[in-house]
Amino acid sequence: MPELAEVETVRNVLKKRILNKRIDKVKVLYEKMFDSDLKEFKEILIGNEFKDILRVGKWLIFELNDHYLLSHLRMEGKYFIKNSDEEVQKHEHVIISFTDGFDLRYHDTRKFGRMKLVKKEDLWNTEEIKKQGKEPMDDTLDSTYLLDKFKGKRLPIKSVLLDQEIISGLGNIYADEVLYASGVNPLREAKSLNKEECQKIIETSKSILLKSIEEGGTTIKSYTSSLGVTGNYQNYLQVHKREGLPCNRCGNKITRIKVGGRSTYYCEKCQK
Repeated sequence: MPELAEVETVRNVLKKRILNKRIDKVKVLYEKMFDSDLKEFKEILIGNEFKDILRVGKWLIFELNDHYLLSHLRMEGKYFIKNSDEEVQKHEHVIISFTDGFDLRYHDTRKFGRMKLVKKEDLWNTEEIKKQGKEPMDDTLDSTYLLDKFKGKRLPIKSVLLDQEIISGLGNIYADEVLYASGVNPLREAKSLNKEECQKIIETSKSILLKSIEEGGTTIKSYTSSLGVTGNYQNYLQVHKREGLPCNRCGNKITRIKVGGRSTYYCEKCQK
């Protein structure tokens, strides 16, 4: 699943390619991914332009004149820019054609992605955006905030870090990496973490995500070559997908377990 770093990379590439281009046609081939009226969606987009592209957590937010188009890539959503005369591929579900002869095409093998049109004044009251927790790069994210969120939670810290209402943007890959860098066992109950450990999670979350954004994200199964972008952060992973390989700190073999149904990688020695 694309996480904050991957979504930020897609946002940055799209901003260079599609802003201020007049929309000529809109074709929707899979209606179930929309939480908006399709007729209204097409009417608002045609003749309009994308003024900017924002991001909140894992949500891409395309700015139009009076509306925002929200887009969540979920498991395997990707955007491609193609010539309008290119044949439409099997899993291209939304095609936005510009007057310059190029398309923005949304491709999603599993059809889990979601799109929604909202009025500008309603953005921050939209349920999907309003419930997002603080991002790792948010200066107001501090240990007091995390201690309060972790209070009374007996769930494993790995599961809690995946809760987008607590920290927005962390997914399975980076939760593993953050816990390793913080020296925290993924099975620890969230409520057991102290102030220093919470601060360490904040610091490592920020540094890891900033580095991943710099490297264009992590390219593994669920994030490959969208918009011609292939990330390099997989070359920096310390535990994720490294089952049986030696820990770069202590040499102990990396272990894979299931936590909340998600594959979780960690070092039993470094993360006691």
